[in-house]
Amino acid sequence: MNSIWSDAGIARRNPLPGNMETEVAVIGGGMAGILTAYYLQKKGKQVVVLEANRIGSGQTSGTTAKITSQHNLIYQKLISQVGLEQARQYAAANQAAIREYRQLIQKNSIFCDFEELPSYLYSTTVSEPLRREAEAAGRLGIRADFVTKTELPFAIHGAVRFEGQAKFHPMEFLQSISMPLTIYENTTVMSVNGHKVRTDRGTVTAESVVFACHYPFVNIPGFYFARMYQKRSYVLALRHAPYFHGMYLGIEKEGLSFRQAEEYLLLGGRGHRTGKVPSANPYKSLQAAAAHLFPEAKVAAHWSAQDCMTMDSIPYIGQFAPSRPNWYVATGFNKWGMTSSMVSAMILSDMICGIPNPYAQVFSPKRLNLRASASEGMVHMGESVKDLTLGACRPPARCPHLGCKLLWNASESTWECPCHGSRFNHSGELLNGPAQTDVIF
Repeated sequence: MNSIWSDAGIARRNPLPGNMETEVAVIGGGMAGILTAYYLQKKGKQVVVLEANRIGSGQTSGTTAKITSQHNLIYQKLISQVGLEQARQYAAANQAAIREYRQLIQKNSIFCDFEELPSYLYSTTVSEPLRREAEAAGRLGIRADFVTKTELPFAIHGAVRFEGQAKFHPMEFLQSISMPLTIYENTTVMSVNGHKVRTDRGTVTAESVVFACHYPFVNIPGFYFARMYQKRSYVLALRHAPYFHGMYLGIEKEGLSFRQAEEYLLLGGRGHRTGKVPSANPYKSLQAAAAHLFPEAKVAAHWSAQDCMTMDSIPYIGQFAPSRPNWYVATGFNKWGMTSSMVSAMILSDMICGIPNPYAQVFSPKRLNLRASASEGMVHMGESVKDLTLGACRPPARCPHLGCKLLWNASESTWECPCHGSRFNHSGELLNGPAQTDVIF
C-alpha cells in the first residue's frame, strides 16, 4: 500500500553517531521539518534534523501533494469566528506559501513536476455555501470565482474556483532541498528535557528545539492531546482515467477529491476519525466510485494518510508552551500539510532568528478561539472520555499513550486509538504516534 511518491530514491542518511551540540534540533524529517531546517540554515543557524525512520516516510509520503490556499469552506468560518484581521492573516500566509514554493523551485531548478493550476470546491447538492466562500475569499484578497461548469463527470450545483494554486511531487522536492542539511535517520527521539533531546542513539543539546513530528509526543506542557484528534483519508491512483486539468474537492461528507499526477488520476475520500472505522471498507467504496465514474480505469496503487485536526481548523505553529520558551511546534495541519509546512517554515525560522513574522498571530498555539473551537472541542472531549473509560476496563488492547481502548481497522489490519490517533500493526508494533512504544497484548 505504498503511495506513488514512495520510490523517489532519496539518499539514505546515517543515524546520529552520538552526543552532540547544535543551535537548533528539528524533530521530524517530513515536509515541515525539512523546510524549517532549510530556512533556518539559510538564515545562518546550525541545524540538526532527527528522523525516526526515513526522510518523508511519515505523512508526507501519503499526501495528495496539493499546494493550495483553498482549504475547504474555511474563509467564511474564519471571518465570522476569529475576525477579519486574523482571517486575512491566514489567507495571506497560505498565498505566500504558494509563492514561496514557486520561487524556491524556480531558483534552485528543482525538477518535481511543479505545476500551477486552478483548485475547485464543488457540491452536487447546494450552491449557496460556495457562493459565500467565494465572496469571503475575495474579501481577504484571494482571487476566487463561483462557477457552475467544470470538467467533472457528473452534474454539480456549483463550485468555487481558486486561481494560482499548485501541485508537485513531494518526495522529488524533498530530495533536492534536503541535500545540504544535516539529517540523522533511524534516530528515535525518546524525550526532551529543556535543551536536551534524548534519542536512542545519543543526546543532542540544542538552544532551540522544533517539534515537527506530526503529533507532539510530549503531553505536558502544551496539552496538545486535549486540543487535537486525528483523521484518516484514503486514495486510489487510477490508470486510464480521463485527464483532469484542475484539482477538485467535494464539500459533502461523501465528497470525492480528484487530482492528476502524471499518468495517474488520484481519487480520494471516505475519511473518518482514526479508530472510528466505517462499516463499509473505504478502499472498496472508492473502487466502486471509480468503477461508476471511470469504467475503463484500473487501480494502480492505493494508500492512506493521517492528519491532525485542531478544534478551530487552524494549525498550531509557534512557541510550544509559555513555560518552554526555547521549544517550537508545527502541528494540526487539518489535511493541508504541504501548504502548512511552508507556512510553518516561514514562521518558525523567523521566530527562532528573532524576526517578526506578519502571520504568526493567527497560528499561535497560545490562542484561545472559544467560539471557533466549542463544537469540535465538545465532540473530541466526549470521544476521549468514552474511550479512556473503556480503556480502563481491560479491553483486548490499550494505547500506551494515555490508555484509551484500541479499535481494529480491518481495512488496513491495524489497531487504532480513537482518542488521539496512534496506530499499531496487527502484532502491536507502533506505526503512528503520539504513542512512543509498541502495544503489549
